[in-house]
Order: sequence, then structure tokens, then C-alpha cells
Amino acid sequence: MRIVYIGTVEFSRKALEKLIQLKADIVGVLTMEDSAYNADFADLSELCKKHGISCMFVKDINAQQSQEWIKDKRPDIVFCFGLSQILKNNILKIAPKGVLGYHPAKLPSNRGRHPLIWALALGLEKTASTFFFMDEGVDSGDILSQEDIGIEYSDNAHTLYRKITETALRQIESFLPKLEGNNYSRITQDDSRANNWRKRGQDDGRIDFKMNSRSIYNLVRALTKPYIGAHLLYKGKEIKVWAATEEDYGSVNIEYGKVLEISQGGILVKCCGGAIRLVEHEFEVLPKAGEYLL
Repeated sequence: MRIVYIGTVEFSRKALEKLIQLKADIVGVLTMEDSAYNADFADLSELCKKHGISCMFVKDINAQQSQEWIKDKRPDIVFCFGLSQILKNNILKIAPKGVLGYHPAKLPSNRGRHPLIWALALGLEKTASTFFFMDEGVDSGDILSQEDIGIEYSDNAHTLYRKITETALRQIESFLPKLEGNNYSRITQDDSRANNWRKRGQDDGRIDFKMNSRSIYNLVRALTKPYIGAHLLYKGKEIKVWAATEEDYGSVNIEYGKVLEISQGGILVKCCGGAIRLVEHEFEVLPKAGEYLL
């Protein structure tokens, strides 16, 4: 089974390594030289060079040059694992088996942008790893393989990314021979159960101490590395926050945003419901107890 592979992020690299390990017939790889919008960007060209796989850099996956390059490889199927572009119909129809995509959510729920970040920011207790056949919609095609993934309170973007990747690699090992042997099934998604997550903007990453401690905790863990980090404003400067812990603080007479104490670099701040301790951050000069972070 001839496979053209498309990917631009760290997950793409891990999945490509797995396919190479499984001796899949990768006839070409399309990737990007750099990315202004993928914090977990990965250039796949070195891996291709190491294993003698034809590789081309693209900016627009739907450009005529990309289409002709894919057609020239005569793929039976295209794998697209980690590309922040929507494939148009003329790409989707090139390979007889279509294009297999990936979405780390429990489709048909939670289609759309930033699924791992939203799952953590919203405090979900479960997500999923889903491979599906792409159509002209957004994450709406038939499902090939789906496995549930639990989200623990202690999980953050880094640990959940790892969980999702490990699960996906096991799925690839399971479904690859079925695809090769034409012994697989497709599960149609129930659109009536679907919702779509929107693209996040910079303001979505700002810590607002009018939020309760759980909401702030979830925001910080959702945006920690490999992502861009949550942030707050202090004296007109944006300060990144990479880790935080919730703490009980019973007083109702203290305003949200007030710094309660500084301890070993940690900053305890009152919020609207409890308090949050900023334990990993980029303050160059620590605020003083009694100051306000707004």
C-alpha cells in the first residue's frame, strides 16, 4: 500500500517514525520548512533523508505543485497527521482510499481547533484519539479507529500530548495491516451529536483573577509547553506562567488579584473563589505581597 504522508508537528514525526518501524511503504512526505502557528512544529525532512524517503516542503498544501507531486507518487492512500490547513476536494480525491486524518478528540464531539488545549482548559475528564477519513467538512468524515483517553487532574499539555501520542501509535500498529489488506470498516459520524471548537486568540490565554482557582489552573496547564503559555499583565508587561497550583483561601474580604504572599519564588494570588499559586513563571522582579495582579 503506497502512502503519501503529510505532517508538520511533533506528533507527525512520531507517527512517521512508527510507520517506518512497521515497514510501511512511504512513497513521499510533504512537510513545512517552518511554521508561525505550530508551537510543536517539527521538520520531517531530516527523518526522510535518513531513511531515503522523497520529501518536499510546502506552504500551501492545495497548491497545484502539491497536487501534481502527490499524483506523481501514485498513492493508494494519503495520511495527513498534523497540518493546520484544510485539504480541498482535489487533494482528497487523488488516492483511491482517500485521506486518513487525525483528531485528538471524541468525534463527533469537539471538532475544530485546538482540541487538546480546549479539553484541558474546559476541565474535561476524558478525550479520545481518533483516526478518520477526511471529507470536505471539518473533522466530519468516517471514523477508522477511536480510543478513549482519561484526563487526570495532574495532567497538563505535555503529559496529555504524550498520552495521546502513545495511544495513537498503538492504533497505527493495529489498523495499518487492516488498511493494507482491505479488511477495515468505516463508522459514519452522527452529526447531530457534533460541536465545533473555535480558534483560540491571544486574549484566551490571559489569566483573569476574576476567574476561580480551578479555571485558572486549567488554563495554565492547557497552555504550558509545548504550547505558548498562559500569561498575565504586570506593570504593562506580559508575563508567562507555566505552572500553578490551587490553594484553599477562605477569606471573602480580600479582593481578587491581590498578592497574598511570596514564598521561594511562588506567588500566591487571591482569585474569585480560592487562591492560585504561580509556581513556574517568568517574573524577572517578583511583585510584593499586597500588590495587585489584574
